[in-house]
Parts: sequence; C-alpha cells; structure tokens
Amino acid sequence: MARRAEPPDGGWGWMVVLSAFFQSALVFGVLRSFGVFFVELVAAFQEQAARVSWIASIGIAVQQFGSPVGSALSTKYGPRPVVMAGGILAASGMLLASFATSVTHLYLSIGLLSGSGWALTFTPTLACLSRYFSRRRSLATGLALTGVGLSSFAFAPLFQWLVSRYAWRGALLLVSALSLHLVACGALLRPLSLTEDPAVGGPGAQLSSLLRHGPFLRYTVALTLINTGYFIPYVHLMAHLQDLDWEPLSAAFLLSVVAVSDLVGRVASGWLGDTAPGPVARLLMLWTTLTGVSLALFPVARTPTALMVLAVAYGFTSGALTPVAFSVLPELVGTGRIYCGLGLVQMVESIGGLLGAPLSERHGCAWLDVDAQVPAGWFGGPFQRQEGGGR
Repeated sequence: MARRAEPPDGGWGWMVVLSAFFQSALVFGVLRSFGVFFVELVAAFQEQAARVSWIASIGIAVQQFGSPVGSALSTKYGPRPVVMAGGILAASGMLLASFATSVTHLYLSIGLLSGSGWALTFTPTLACLSRYFSRRRSLATGLALTGVGLSSFAFAPLFQWLVSRYAWRGALLLVSALSLHLVACGALLRPLSLTEDPAVGGPGAQLSSLLRHGPFLRYTVALTLINTGYFIPYVHLMAHLQDLDWEPLSAAFLLSVVAVSDLVGRVASGWLGDTAPGPVARLLMLWTTLTGVSLALFPVARTPTALMVLAVAYGFTSGALTPVAFSVLPELVGTGRIYCGLGLVQMVESIGGLLGAPLSERHGCAWLDVDAQVPAGWFGGPFQRQEGGGR
C-alpha cells in the first residue's frame, strides 16, 4: 500500500466520518438512553437502583478498558474486520439481555458481552478518522460524534414507546437488531498508511514512550475525571424527574432536549476548535468546567422552566467538550501512535466510567459530577502549554 505524506483532510475520510457518525449513535446513543430501561429494570427485578446502575457502568467500563485490545487488533488486522466483529458481539449481548432472569444476567450480557463489542468499535473507528484529517480534525470529529446527540434525541422517546408497547424485553430485542448495523459501519473503514508510521516503532515501543510522556499522562488523568461524571445524568436523570412527578414521556422529552443541545454543542465546538487561535486544550478546559457548573445547579432546580434551561446548558457544554477532547490527543502523540494512545486513554478512564453512576446513587449525582468535572478542567491546564503550540 502506497504511503501518503500527510492526512488527506477529505476524500474517503468523509465516508469514515459517516461510519463514525452511525457507530457513535449505535453505541453511545444506546448508553445515553439507558435511563429508559433503568426504571423498568428496577421494577422488574425488585432491585436497588444502585445495583441496576451497575449494568450501564460495567458496559462503559468494559468498552473503555477493552479499548487497547481493539487498538492492538486494528494495528495488526486493520480497523474494518475488528469493528465488524464488535458489531456482532454488541448485538449478541442485547439479544441475550432480552432473556435475562436476573440483574446478574444483564451484567454479563449488556455489561460484558455488548461492552466488549463496543470496545472493538469505538476506538478503532475514531483512531481511523483521526488519521484521515489534520487541519479539519476537530470539525470532522465533531460531525462524527453528532451521531450521539441525534440518536439520543431519537432513542429516548423511541425506547420509551417500545417499552410501553413491547415491554422491556421486546425493546432490548429490537435494540439488538439496531446494533447489527455496526457491522455495516465497520465495512466502510478503509485503512490509511502514512509516512509517519514507520518511525513510531512497535506497540511495545509506543507504549513505553507514551508512559514517559508527561503531557499525555496529565491528559489521561483529566479524561478519567471527566468520565467519572459524564454519564451520570443519562443514568439517573430519568428517575430524578419521575421523583419530581414528571410523566415518563415528558421526562424522555427532556432527555431529548439535552440531546439536541448536545448536537449543537458538538458541531459548534468542532468548528471553533479548527478556527480559534491557541491550543485546543484551552477549549477543553473551558467546556469541562462549564459542564460541571451546570450539573451543580440541577439539585436546586424544581420548575419545568429551570430544568429546561439547565438541560440546554448541560447538553451544549457536555457535547462541546467531546470533539476537542479527542482532537487534543493526536496533537499530543502524533497520528502514528493514535491507536495505542487512544486505547490506553480509554482503558484508564474506564475507572471513572465504572464508578461514576453507582457512587452518584449513594452520594448524589450532581455533586459527584461537579466534583469530577471542574477539577478535570483545571487539571487540563498544564498540558496545554506543552502540546506543541497553537493552531
């Protein structure tokens, strides 16, 4: 395969963006809408909310902790077969979950099996996208990740309707069918060979160099803190609104408002990341801090108007931080080490994803979120001055 001197910043890269768009929708759109199933599963199995919240947390943690496996397999075999295999695993987990007779079964099916499938899809796809773009990387990442916002807008009311019509088991069966589309997403990924690749060494050499790279290590800690609080609202907000006597469909609509605002934030942040002067890390610090502050106001909001305003604010800022978070990494480690770097980051930040939702059930979701998000924004400051200059 002929090697390119630099990323093409377009061409087949836009098909990779399309693949990443649907892949992010079918992974994180489902995870974000899991709150619809959360209430049903608590009632069906007569379990404590904290135990049920471990289902999504295990899925997130396995997806992230298993990312180095997806990265290593993609380095050896290319991203296409790896992502296609991940789609089959993700769909199989949802299929088995529809027959679950206990929460433990859901830990194994959704948490372990589907989580393993997601581990083989997200990191290879995003790393492949980063290799296709340079000057337009933030915009391409933002457009790809709008799939999360659009699917969250659609999936929350859709899943609520499916649950009301087919019960939670039938709804999970249909989610399994949706997840099979990850196989088609993987088929769109074409490997790209760049001239930078031979200079970075094998996986062992890449890992060793990353573990000695101070800015990369600080970035990893910051992303772990962010991940601790990021998914909390999507697990607990539905139940919180029902405690305030909201109707299920009205609560699902508020989740859709968050999703639309998230969508706008991702596109705006992607454009700003490519055009604003200075390091992208400064934008990451800004959006992370604003996300934590907006979450801190949720416990004191009681009126529909106040909750709607906070939903818009949280959706925009949390959506805005995602494209810049992933755009910072190639600037830190280079495109030649992006598979290894992204896999390592995802593995470490899985600790936050695993503990966030269960701890928030015990200590309060909004305060745990702001305790994680705001320090993450401050912690991100040190690496911005060492990432290689402005844009």
